[in-house]
Amino acid sequence: MSADVWLPLPPEEIEGLPAGPRYLFWDGGDHGDQPFPGDPAECAVYVVPYMKRLSVRVGPLAQLTGVRVVQTLTAGVDDITERLSALPPGVRLCNARGVHETSTAELALTLTLAALRGLPGFVRAQQRERWESAFRPSLADRNVLIVGYGSIGAAIEDRLAPFEVARVARVARSRRTTARGPVHPITDVLSLLPDADVVILCTPLTEATKGLVDAEFLARMRDGALLVNVARGPVVDTGALLAELERGRILAALDVTDPEPLPAGHPLWQAPGVLITPHVGGPSSAFLPRAKRLITDQLTRYVNREPLRNVILTTGSDAAGANGR
Repeated sequence: MSADVWLPLPPEEIEGLPAGPRYLFWDGGDHGDQPFPGDPAECAVYVVPYMKRLSVRVGPLAQLTGVRVVQTLTAGVDDITERLSALPPGVRLCNARGVHETSTAELALTLTLAALRGLPGFVRAQQRERWESAFRPSLADRNVLIVGYGSIGAAIEDRLAPFEVARVARVARSRRTTARGPVHPITDVLSLLPDADVVILCTPLTEATKGLVDAEFLARMRDGALLVNVARGPVVDTGALLAELERGRILAALDVTDPEPLPAGHPLWQAPGVLITPHVGGPSSAFLPRAKRLITDQLTRYVNREPLRNVILTTGSDAAGANGR
C-alpha cells in the first residue's frame, strides 16, 4: 500500500506529525535531476503546494496512481475539481476549511472600510502632498449582504458585529437557519440586492456561481453600493462590472479578478471607483500555524483510519461533481 505523504512544508517544521508514513517535502520545485521527491505512484496523500502556478499544483495528478487523499491548502478547490479525471476512483478531496477564515475575513473588512472611507484617494493625495479632506460613508448603519455563507462568510459576519451595521443578510446554496438569523437560498439573491449597501462575495467557484454577478445582478444593486469580491474572479462578469464602474454608479473592491493575474493595460486597473488587491485574502501571518494544525490533524486521522475533515468529494462517487464549502 502506498505510504508516502508529500508535504509542501518541511516535515521537521510541522509539530505532531503521526508516525508511519514517509514524509517527503515537495513545494513544487525540482529535486536534483528529478521533478518530484519520490515515486508519484507511491504517494498516498498529496498536500497541494500553496500559492504556486496552476501547472505546478496539478502537474503530478495524472501520475499519482496510488493516491488516496488530496488535501488543498485553499478554501476553493476548483482547480482540482476541473481535473478529477486525472485521479483514480476513491480519492478523497479535502479543502482547507478552518485555515483561511481569519485572514480572508480580515481582508474583506479591510477592503470594505478602505473603499467606503476613500482610502485610495487619500493615498494618492498623500503622494502629491495634498491635504484633501472629504466626507465619506461609514460602514455603520449600512445593510450588508454576504453571498456565500460558509465558514468564511460566517467569519466575516463575526467581524462585522462591532461596526454597528444596520442589517446583515446571508445567502448560500440552500435555505437554513443559524444562530444569527436566516440564510437565504441563492435563488433569492436578486431580490435582496436592492436593499444592500455592501455586497460581499465569498462563495466558492462552481458551475452555479460562475458569472453569478452579471449585468442583471449588478443592475439590481442600488446606486452607490459597494461590491467586495474575496471569492474567485470568474464569479463576476468583468465586462458587466466595468460597464457599471465606468458609469460611476457603484464601487468595487476586488481581491480577485478575471483574468488573474490582471495584466498591465487591462481597463479594470484604471476604472473609476475600484480598489484592487492581488489575491492576498489567504496569505498572511495567520496562514502558516493554521495550515500546520490542519495537516497534522488530517494525517493523524488518516493514519488512525478516522473520518477526515473537510471532504468535498470522493472521486468515482455520485458526489464527484460537487464543489463547495
